[in-house]
Amino acid sequence: MRVAVTGTPGTGKTTAVGRTDTDLDVIHLNDVIEREGFDAGTDDERGSVVADVDALDAWLDGRDDVLVESHLAHHFPADRVVVLRCHPETLEQRLAERGESRAKAQENAEAEALDVVLSEAVAEHDESVYEIDTTDRDPDAVARDIEAVVAGERDPSAGTVDFIDYL
Repeated sequence: MRVAVTGTPGTGKTTAVGRTDTDLDVIHLNDVIEREGFDAGTDDERGSVVADVDALDAWLDGRDDVLVESHLAHHFPADRVVVLRCHPETLEQRLAERGESRAKAQENAEAEALDVVLSEAVAEHDESVYEIDTTDRDPDAVARDIEAVVAGERDPSAGTVDFIDYL
């Protein structure tokens, strides 16, 4: 089984995945990109690394029984895709607290309000998407929700979270 945990930066992916208790091996794609040199340069405007998606896809090929975590995880084959969501105002605050620029925090907040990652996940994975709102939730509770997805104890749910009021 391959489970992807994805979401806009700042939704709590790394924190929640770090607290999950499953039999799946955890792969943090950002670590793989750095360790394996799977970058295709930098986006100077955004101040971020551009991932070599083809190299990542080839590296992931044949890796099963994994929980793949990244804002890019939904771009790869997966049996289940967990999309973590967070209210854009809270997301902006989280990103500011970890040192992101105001412009980057606002861009990510707008992307969250517009369901960008969720829309991409649904387009690529259809009925196997599970949406989890992390706003004002304890990371351990979010981890338990992810564990329920892995165990097949939760029904797919896409489109249940709405932050359009932010705009």
